[in-house]
Amino acid sequence: MRKLLPLILAALITLPGLWLRLSGLHLDPPTAALLSGLAILGASFLLLWACDVAQMDIPQTLALAVVALIAVLPEYAVDMYFTWQAGKHPESDYAHYAIANMTGANRLLIGVAWSAIAGLHWFKTRRRVILDMEQRTEVLFLGLATAYAFLIPIKGSLAWYDGLVFLALYIWYIRLASQRPCAECELEGPAELIGALPKARRRQATVALFLFAAGVILASAELFSENLVATGKVFGINEFLLVQWLAPIASEAPEFIVAIMFVLRGQAATAMGSLVSSKLNQWTLLVGMIPGVYGVSSGSFEVPLPLGPFQMHEIFLTAAQSLMAVALLASLSLGPGAALLLFAMFTGQLVSPYVVQGLNLPELPWGNGTDGLHQLFSAGYVALFLVIAWLKRRDMWDLRLGATVEQRIV
Repeated sequence: MRKLLPLILAALITLPGLWLRLSGLHLDPPTAALLSGLAILGASFLLLWACDVAQMDIPQTLALAVVALIAVLPEYAVDMYFTWQAGKHPESDYAHYAIANMTGANRLLIGVAWSAIAGLHWFKTRRRVILDMEQRTEVLFLGLATAYAFLIPIKGSLAWYDGLVFLALYIWYIRLASQRPCAECELEGPAELIGALPKARRRQATVALFLFAAGVILASAELFSENLVATGKVFGINEFLLVQWLAPIASEAPEFIVAIMFVLRGQAATAMGSLVSSKLNQWTLLVGMIPGVYGVSSGSFEVPLPLGPFQMHEIFLTAAQSLMAVALLASLSLGPGAALLLFAMFTGQLVSPYVVQGLNLPELPWGNGTDGLHQLFSAGYVALFLVIAWLKRRDMWDLRLGATVEQRIV
């Protein structure tokens, strides 16, 4: 019963949001955003457990490609909705919301999730998180995707060919990862309960979870997205900031909670490995799909997603944070100092606009607003990367081994 209770609770919290969508009832934006957000949260847990169990019954190559994509469906659903609407209404702010959701999700993963895992593991064991040698592949491809991401703000567009590059990097990564030796699947909680069922019933239960969770997420994405934006307007809160930080929390929370549970059980490497893979998936698949979805929605791939300087600076800041994170993780370990640095920089870029405004500090040459301060933090991330990369230059060079199936210690 202890393992069944989380499954029941996750399913139950999806029902009010699903009912709201199917009934067509119109509630005030904050209530509708809350109910639909909870539905996505509950469905995210169901998807996570279904993905764990699915790896028992499908080939590893297929599991890596399909399960990784399905596991991040909540994040994709919200972002692809904004992107699709941007193609249908190019004069609107939907394109900005799509970038806000994407950049917020990526920065939360590194600034909060990575640092929390490393910090919690240190407090529990007084040891650094050590990744498996084969996970150098994830770090390498995260670095490659990050390097290319800098071209987007430099050239000032996110075009269809950028999407192809990101998707090609993901396919290359999957091809390498699929050749790893198969690891025994370790299930916990509700996933363990489902995995213990007879083979036929296990597969039926897994498919049922997938279909129900995916249906809830797809049904709730529009309701959540639109009412989240409307909530910002009701309370006078910047909609860009709400979409950037609140929307990803609903989709990232289940994976983060499961990672915390792994750390508490002494499986910090598994927890960190899953979050690194999630970051790589978002930084390749999610970003890569945006220009394609926009092109299909708008009916043309000739005109890229319309983005202004602020959105380009947000992409640059996200890439700069990712660049520093790759340098920190080049040694395949993450300690308390690195965790504190990641969290401090993330917190700084998040709260600095409000602190500077409250203290009435001297004006920066490029402005004291969010955009100006984020440019300052971007420069800080890049500067820190250069220092860390030099100190870890041997580890940085060894990342090239991640492009091979068999990796050796040099």
